[in-house]
Amino acid sequence: MVATTGDVDVVEEEIHFTIASAHLLIGEIMVCNRDLEKIKENINDVQQKMKNIIVVLGRI
Repeated sequence: MVATTGDVDVVEEEIHFTIASAHLLIGEIMVCNRDLEKIKENINDVQQKMKNIIVVLGRI
């Protein structure tokens, strides 16, 4: 079994799963979580901009 995350082959066989493999997977999870947080921040920024535009349009 090979689990691939991006360009990294993490596990070649189940019997060879090591602490190092676990650390690689944990690192990948942390990167994904960071990326998701950035996306959430961007979404919140866009939503705020839209609200501001709607407020301005409401004044016209």
